[in-house]
Amino acid sequence: MKSSLITAAGIAALISSTLSVAAQPLKIGISAEPYPPFTYKSSNGDWTGFEVELGLAICAEMQTECRITPTGWSGIFPALNAGKIDMIMNSLSITVARDKVIDFTVPYYFTPGAYVTAKGNDLQIPEELDGKILGVQGSTTHASFARKALRDSGVEINVYNKQEQANRDLLAGRVDVILADKVAMTEFVERDAAQGYEIRATAPRHEAYGEGVGIGLREDDDALEEKLNTAIATVLENGTCTQLSKQYFGTDICGS
Repeated sequence: MKSSLITAAGIAALISSTLSVAAQPLKIGISAEPYPPFTYKSSNGDWTGFEVELGLAICAEMQTECRITPTGWSGIFPALNAGKIDMIMNSLSITVARDKVIDFTVPYYFTPGAYVTAKGNDLQIPEELDGKILGVQGSTTHASFARKALRDSGVEINVYNKQEQANRDLLAGRVDVILADKVAMTEFVERDAAQGYEIRATAPRHEAYGEGVGIGLREDDDALEEKLNTAIATVLENGTCTQLSKQYFGTDICGS
């Protein structure tokens, strides 16, 4: 009889544990390095930004609780595949190379890369990059584009772990140009410290930039992918994405 009671208790504990795991919120992985206005910390220390709010809106459409989970950018793919996060929502372009490692939802926005340089020069980009120094963040589509499209231009490419490091080196005169997302660079040149800088040119459509930005998922997470695709279609159609885009960028970047 004692053995039977222990077995029943064990089963009850197992069921309780299973329900507890099932009730855990989905973890939305974003880069721990702020990338305003897409992801950044508010004055109270909470993460906010276009993709944070849009991600939570997508979860609301799925009627699923989600938690923002900052993760180092260089390790964000391994964190996804190891189950430490459930999805990546961090301006993640859908490219052939990345699609070999993870799966993607349908795209929810696309913006081009933008070159930023000092207003006082007359540098023509990309025609006059020979002998200049270009800063890009590593493990990004912009770094991939620079290596593929600018390799014969004579430009020296400096790769940084964080975008803000590249931004600071531009302001300090250690690089001549930086290349990053146009929306993020529009925000950057509006800062007081960057008043002497401007977007000089945008990068063309290129295979390095892929098909647009989507949510990254583990390759076997088909059920979650289906739910997310449905929710993305809803926030695109009902104006939620457009409203957040205009709030953060002053323009509509939603869709592909």
